[in-house]
Amino acid sequence: MKPANPRPPRRKAETADHRFLIRQAQLGDVAAVARFNRAMAFETEGKRLSKASTENGTRSLIASPTYGFYLVALEAGRVVGQLCITYEWSDWHNGVYWWIQSVYVDPRYRRQGVFRALFQEVRRQKQATPGTASLRLYADATNRKAQGVYRKLGMQKTAYEVFELKD
Repeated sequence: MKPANPRPPRRKAETADHRFLIRQAQLGDVAAVARFNRAMAFETEGKRLSKASTENGTRSLIASPTYGFYLVALEAGRVVGQLCITYEWSDWHNGVYWWIQSVYVDPRYRRQGVFRALFQEVRRQKQATPGTASLRLYADATNRKAQGVYRKLGMQKTAYEVFELKD
């Protein structure tokens, strides 16, 4: 049996949720997405990331979505939020886990439904993409606010913990 393609079908359609337009990121969005990635790293971990590195990494993913894709939320043509999906193959399920990463909403737009709109679109795409095993994310153990949001959207905590080796 041929493994399913983890990438969502390319489509021109854009999804509007209330006042936010949700679409896949384009090369013209690189500066905004990279800026949000730097802001997120600083807000969550106190890390200052290189502008060149974040722009190059963002550009690489958008130009060649082998490893995933970004969704962006726009209001009046301006990027106000984002999330990234990366792929993990599961031999147990003969399918692909979609991991939500790089979630960021401009502070001026928080608590206005931006993440909910992004999440609803990624969930819709996941359901429309054959071979997608599940939608996952990891959250900081102390970030109760984010965990509450994820639970309200129907996500459940798993039994897994994350381990890491940095060499």
